[in-house]
Amino acid sequence: MPHSIEESAARNPWRLSVAPMLDWTDRHCRVFYRLLTRRTRLYTEMVTTGALLHGDQGRHLDFDAAEHPLALQLGGSDPADLAACARLAERWGYDEVNLNCGCPSPRVQRGAFGACLMGEPDLVADCVAAMRAATALPVTVKHRIGIDRNESESFVRDFIGRVAEAGCTVFIVHARSAWLDGLSPKDNRTVPPLRHALVHQLKRDFPALTMAINGGIKTDDEIAQHLTAVDGVMVGRQAYHEPWQMTGWDARFFGAAGPEADRDAVEDAWVAYLERLHASGTPWPLAMRHALGLRNGQPGARRWRQVWSDHRLRSEAPRTVQALARAARLGAEVAA
Repeated sequence: MPHSIEESAARNPWRLSVAPMLDWTDRHCRVFYRLLTRRTRLYTEMVTTGALLHGDQGRHLDFDAAEHPLALQLGGSDPADLAACARLAERWGYDEVNLNCGCPSPRVQRGAFGACLMGEPDLVADCVAAMRAATALPVTVKHRIGIDRNESESFVRDFIGRVAEAGCTVFIVHARSAWLDGLSPKDNRTVPPLRHALVHQLKRDFPALTMAINGGIKTDDEIAQHLTAVDGVMVGRQAYHEPWQMTGWDARFFGAAGPEADRDAVEDAWVAYLERLHASGTPWPLAMRHALGLRNGQPGARRWRQVWSDHRLRSEAPRTVQALARAARLGAEVAA
């Protein structure tokens, strides 16, 4: 008998998530997302093991309780270091620790982690085993379907099979290869062809594993279609650029009410958060940049964004800027 939406979501925490995105999914961005969706799983930016073990742990790991369910994504390739960071993730109260095996940036390659780890499945298996021994949290892996121009389906199947032997049961698959030589990280998000059907096949090949798909997924109907073939969908830049889309996810994909369905109410709650940042001495524009898509598609949205982005207002209280942005938006709406 088919499970209800609520039962499916309860059985599978990876049903729908927002991708870890460097410089974007910081703690401020994630607080904003929680004003739009309660149930969607969120991920941190990738944090390297070196930054955690030798840097300011609180700056990298602290988060607001409202952000749950929340996963920490780690970048690294030393099993002992990753195990130590997995223990930190549990101590800080994360819901999952995820190993990045998909980032193609030259900086990550110089550190011998990210997508290049797909060429070393035995090492990834050692990393996963060490992390699982260090924490009771779920240890998951996010990876590509291949590296460089290797389009062999057996390559990714062998990678998943070897890592699964180490106890990993959740794989988040970006449905593009990572071309490590000759493409920028930006081009690696668009140039290698998407192969969604291959990820669907991977689920058929490994029916006992939880398999989530990532890459080029934009509409809610696309999400729903993929959920007929895999266990979960991870949305990346679409969620960042069109955040209001997330307000429909709790009802459609989790069978639960969302937090808010009114843009003015979301804006008021977000500005209250910005006010707290301002009072603490934290520059609020660092957070506001993540919410500039809130009014996309509405009359006056462009003028609203312009006011919030005006560098001359950076030292003003957020409530003051909100009033100016609202007046500009309404004025543009009347003029139209």
